[in-house]
Amino acid sequence: MSEFLEASHVFLDNPAANVDEALDFISEKAVELGIADDKQATLDAFKAREAEGTTGMMEGFAIPHAKGDAIKKVAVMVVKFSGDVEWETMDKKPVKVAIALLVPGGEVPATHLQLLSKVAVMLMDESFRSETVADADASSIAERINSGLLK
Repeated sequence: MSEFLEASHVFLDNPAANVDEALDFISEKAVELGIADDKQATLDAFKAREAEGTTGMMEGFAIPHAKGDAIKKVAVMVVKFSGDVEWETMDKKPVKVAIALLVPGGEVPATHLQLLSKVAVMLMDESFRSETVADADASSIAERINSGLLK
């Protein structure tokens, strides 16, 4: 588990305006990157999770996550938005960055929970949040998140 997030999986200045557009983009890119093999099934997995309760967190972050058979490998993707994204969040503020987790359906549940837990811990760190929001370099963002995932 040397790197979960590759710089090529970090997308900057995405124009999505709402959660549906954001999840559609993530699902499309997951197929293009070979993480998943079915965009609609991946999108459905994200939306099913969102229907259980929002993945919008606080301070401009969301952690959308999907687990399903269309997903072929464990992956992390990051999308920084060009503007505010309408997303139900705990602090009622719009989302600026989504850290998406993708997990194959057959993967042990612990993998999904460990990833989610590590991302949540990173988001509690104010410097992590402010540096990530301000950062416009995909490699730097990937390095920051990988270092948090490997702790």
